[in-house]
Amino acid sequence: MNDKFLLSISPHIYKKESTARIMWTVFLCLVPSGIAGIFIFGPRALWMIVACVAMAISTETIILALRHQRITITDGSAALTGLLLAYNLPSSLPIWMACIGSLFAIAIVKQAFGGLGKNIFNPALAGRAFLLIAWPKYMVSFSKPFIYSDSVTSATPLYLLKEGKAETIHQMGISYLDLFLGNRGGCIGEVCIALLLLGALFLLWRKIISWHIPFSFISTLGLLTWLWGGSQIGRADVLFSLLAGGVVLGAFFMATDYVTSPLTREGQLIFGFGCGLLTFVIRRWGGYPEGVSFAILMMNALAPLLDRFCRPRIYGHEKINKRI
Repeated sequence: MNDKFLLSISPHIYKKESTARIMWTVFLCLVPSGIAGIFIFGPRALWMIVACVAMAISTETIILALRHQRITITDGSAALTGLLLAYNLPSSLPIWMACIGSLFAIAIVKQAFGGLGKNIFNPALAGRAFLLIAWPKYMVSFSKPFIYSDSVTSATPLYLLKEGKAETIHQMGISYLDLFLGNRGGCIGEVCIALLLLGALFLLWRKIISWHIPFSFISTLGLLTWLWGGSQIGRADVLFSLLAGGVVLGAFFMATDYVTSPLTREGQLIFGFGCGLLTFVIRRWGGYPEGVSFAILMMNALAPLLDRFCRPRIYGHEKINKRI
């Protein structure tokens, strides 16, 4: 083994993948889908991304300075939070609202709990949830692709399905290729599935993320959609449900967050199952057409319990059955 054991606080195995290296790798893997979002929704999407990232970095810098702590913005965690938040917002959202969401994500969800590694919830998703509760009208108004005007809006495919305005993808006037390439209404970073999958495959290849959470998340949602997502058992459009919303972005880039997801493989499989189940429940019977964000946030709260109940047996120790 080339790994060195250190006599210090765990983890004891030294690896070249530092926090900064991991964060910036994920950041770079998300850049192509962001470029696609800018191409699809216009320059305003670029300003949204820049504003969210800049506000996240600025907020973290100010808070760390006020606490007289070392400035750690070079680790990439704040920049990644801002980028993910922007990817979960419609390009038509006022910039100042996006900045408030970024401020909330860093100041309240991350730093109020002690900073990186101590937050319970995914900051970017919590910021999105805050904006959705505070300004729901603006958060569900999406720009029409390739129009580059905020005055021309377009409903998302999931919204059309939820409101009963269309029952099949053909009635929506789009194709599966449109969903795959991003020619639809939606948030900035979730629409281009092709480039998201490209970045996700690179992260899997580099072993920065594991397959357990994405697999259980996507397979659970797909199975439940096939069974109970349509008017008749087995008649639901599984491919549509996986491509039409933020499932790919959520499953590969947000549910796999190291801090807010379980550590063990068993826990990760259960975590992904819960995300898929809750996403299906919210989509099918909830008040919102999309449920990925709320599903992941709810499972974030259960991650410590999953770590506790799925922790492996200590090597060399046998389980003792206690008598009452």
